[in-house]
Amino acid sequence: MSDYGHELIFGSFTTPGNDDPDRTVGLALLAEQVGLDLVTFQDHPYQPRFLDTWTLLSFVAARTDRVQLSANVTNLPLRPPAVLARSVASLDLLTDGRVALGLGAGAFWDAIEAMGGRRLTAGEGVRALEEGIEVIRQIWDAEARGGVRVDGEFHRVVGAKRGPSPAHAVPIWLGAYKPRMLALTGRRADGWLPSLGYLQPGDLAKGNAIIDDVAREAGRSPRDVRRLLNISGTFSTVGRGQLNGPAEQWARELAELALGDGVSTFILASDDPDDLRRFAGEVAPAVRELVATERERGDVPAAVPPVAVAPAAPPARARVTAGAFAVVPTPDDGRRLSDRQVWDESARPTGPAPDPTRTYTAHEQANGQHLVQVHDGLRGELAQIHDLIEQVAAGEIDAGAARSHINTMTMRQNRWTLGAYCESYCRIVTTHHTIEDQALFPRLRQADPRLRPVIDRLEQEHHVIHDVLEGVDRALVAYVGAPDGLAELRAAVNLLTDTLLSHLSYEERELVEPLARLGVS
Repeated sequence: MSDYGHELIFGSFTTPGNDDPDRTVGLALLAEQVGLDLVTFQDHPYQPRFLDTWTLLSFVAARTDRVQLSANVTNLPLRPPAVLARSVASLDLLTDGRVALGLGAGAFWDAIEAMGGRRLTAGEGVRALEEGIEVIRQIWDAEARGGVRVDGEFHRVVGAKRGPSPAHAVPIWLGAYKPRMLALTGRRADGWLPSLGYLQPGDLAKGNAIIDDVAREAGRSPRDVRRLLNISGTFSTVGRGQLNGPAEQWARELAELALGDGVSTFILASDDPDDLRRFAGEVAPAVRELVATERERGDVPAAVPPVAVAPAAPPARARVTAGAFAVVPTPDDGRRLSDRQVWDESARPTGPAPDPTRTYTAHEQANGQHLVQVHDGLRGELAQIHDLIEQVAAGEIDAGAARSHINTMTMRQNRWTLGAYCESYCRIVTTHHTIEDQALFPRLRQADPRLRPVIDRLEQEHHVIHDVLEGVDRALVAYVGAPDGLAELRAAVNLLTDTLLSHLSYEERELVEPLARLGVS
């Protein structure tokens, strides 16, 4: 187990092709719209089919507001480190702290040499990279006395003025595979950024071990080095191999990489808009939930602050401390929007009454609090869907604009059109319920048999909610094809709102205290 406890980050790795610049930029904008945290481009200055990476990053920075930006990774042999440092700091200031610096020692030496760069051996490349990092960090250290002085074997800076300082502590991520590069990562870098396709089984664990050992020798903590990973794969209905299957399979495999190999930043190499939408809308939320569940069991470190701008999240409820049980389930306010009822709420069983004399640790109470927070996210996203439907009804935006709006919602960026949106939304809710059905509920049943009637009822309601979601999907499809179906669409969304909110309140009422009492997460 090598989970370093970092906040999870999800990003894109886009080909900077110049054959259709608008599409290249559009993919970066889509990454932000669908809720990804990071946008990256490869950097091959000798490739005439590519846009220049730093020009492209600057252009994209001006068109975005939230995502972090980085080359993946910067070709240091063709970008003098002192000039690169000022470029990075300038863009970081202009974006209010949204830049990271991915660095590489260089490859494709014939092409580098043809562009005027110096051909280096593998060992020379590592030494040149370490000197370059020193130059960059000294340039950024604008408050230090004197000029920048690095009299190196490959990079020589003698008295250059320092500055500017970036807007934030720009992380340096190294693309590394061999022991010398991994050791440099442990000594000097803030992140390790390999590509999964270039790794053999066990390479992540071996690389982590080298980085961790060298970091400790240098007086650093292994947690000072974020573990990033470029990934690629295929979304399909049936699993056919690693990262080749449905979104649920992707989520399980990435959660295993996070918990077992310490990877906390997953960067999807794909130029397919549908892949980005599924990765952001289906995979990322499920991975976050799976990892959070395991972390809250107490087997792995508490999360440390992210180095990237985190995606917007529902406000957290007040933190709890040891003592009486203080987690407040969300009450059902009794309001209903639909005339239909899909179940008899009065027939819901209840669990055992809590012991009024028992006290709970803060860690125990966090189990119940996490369930409430996950549900708060579902409530907030459902409210966004309902509000959008009302905007359509009020004539504020037409059906085409609604389709585009839903496609860009942070919650569940759907893959196709308005009519297909609920397929994605249903899948997300179903994934959440599957995690409960397969992981949470069996442990609760075993820990306290008195909860079995409640668990059975919750599982039954999961199936009913699935049917309601399919009804919304059908109504949306019908509405796109025939806009006079607005009444049917509103009725389906109202029924979904009533059903899901009622279920979430019931589940919290019955489970938040047992989750704490039984130590189940």
